[in-house]
Amino acid sequence: MGKIADRALDIAEEKFIASSGPGGQNVNKVATAVQLRVDVFRIGLPPEAFERLKEIAGSKLTKNGEIVLTANEYRTQDQNREAARERLTMLLREALTPPKRRAKSRVNRVGKVKRLKAKKERGAVKANRGKVDW
Repeated sequence: MGKIADRALDIAEEKFIASSGPGGQNVNKVATAVQLRVDVFRIGLPPEAFERLKEIAGSKLTKNGEIVLTANEYRTQDQNREAARERLTMLLREALTPPKRRAKSRVNRVGKVKRLKAKKERGAVKANRGKVDW
């Protein structure tokens, strides 16, 4: 995981843009928000991780195969840069983690009998509904 995240951070392009977040007059003078762009194809993800990343990234993934992350919650470029890099790392970590396989549950005989009895009772309640024929 560490190698892929490091490679992604190495090839990532950072662009500083005007932020709409906190900062008072500083917002109008300094471009503190960070826009991080990473070409997914250059990262070298395994195919199954790439498919998970496409699903996880959603609208952050462009048609050209770039992930675009924008961070503007802090007042400084450095903090926003770290926030964007952390988000990218978390996104890749989640994509590289295979989903846990669901263990099939086994119902014992008593559980099956209880379930079928409850279904019968519910069916009887529903069967008694409707028009009453005197």
